Amino acid sequence: MSVYTTLTLKEVQDFTAPYGLNVADLIPIQGGIQNTNYFIVCENGLQYVLTIFEEMDEQGAGELVPVLEHLGQAGLAVPVPLSYQGKAIHTLKGKPAQIAPRMQGEHPMPASLAQAQAIAVAQAKMHVALQDFPLERAFYRDHAYWRQVSREVKPSLNDADAMLLNNLLGVYDALTAMYPNRPKGFIHSDLFRDNTLFDGDELKGILDFYELNKDEWLFDIAITLNDFCTEYPNITLNEDKAVAFLNAYESVRPLTADEKACLELYLAMAAGRFWMMRLQVAQKNAAEGRTGGDILQKNPAEMRDMLIERLKFVTA
Repeated sequence: MSVYTTLTLKEVQDFTAPYGLNVADLIPIQGGIQNTNYFIVCENGLQYVLTIFEEMDEQGAGELVPVLEHLGQAGLAVPVPLSYQGKAIHTLKGKPAQIAPRMQGEHPMPASLAQAQAIAVAQAKMHVALQDFPLERAFYRDHAYWRQVSREVKPSLNDADAMLLNNLLGVYDALTAMYPNRPKGFIHSDLFRDNTLFDGDELKGILDFYELNKDEWLFDIAITLNDFCTEYPNITLNEDKAVAFLNAYESVRPLTADEKACLELYLAMAAGRFWMMRLQVAQKNAAEGRTGGDILQKNPAEMRDMLIERLKFVTA
């Protein structure tokens, strides 16, 4: 949610007028790395989030609208985009854009045990709700995609980091061949604490579905468990929170025996994938000259260190 596309208040007022919104203020949002986002404050005090999709076309951005509508109907706290003329996606400065209600709450920093349980239940409900959802995305950031990212990033790694990456992928290939019953479905893929909002221990919002794709549920679980059950800057997993998270998730959808056998590997794999992603984003920002206070660049070393720690518990 870095700001790549700069907007004036007048440009936003013109864009939002057909929605019936009278915008009085515009606030850039930092905290993510792919799309441009602003809070817009209306004269009546209501607030919304304006998103400009930096890398998706109108069709790709619009694919998510029925997903959010479906999840909202299933009782999950998600921001369903506004529409006019029967469409939620319109064009702003030559790019697809949408407006959604601003959900209230705070990012859990750090997450409490009860918050870890709440997000686990919501994640399981989301997996079940989308299990048979009729959606085919044009582009999936699945395991094959991340293998390709690792191949592209690997030449820039030093010898130690290249060896670490090779070790992770080798263990992954060995263990996943032994334990193949790892079901797939639509997953959020980016369900970190900064994509959730809480009021105390009550989950108020799940945000940023732009990485939604069809992949293993276990990968989604590992991403969220890693983040909600880690108390940064310490990257060691909090075992009590992790157990509570898993028990809460399984109250909705029990894991298969093979998923349980591969869980520790996937905790390492999730850290490895986001290590690669952060390195890729850093390289892209450097190549395109993206700099400044409105460009967020998360630290790749944090995920590399988590990967090293998680791999200690994985044996092939």
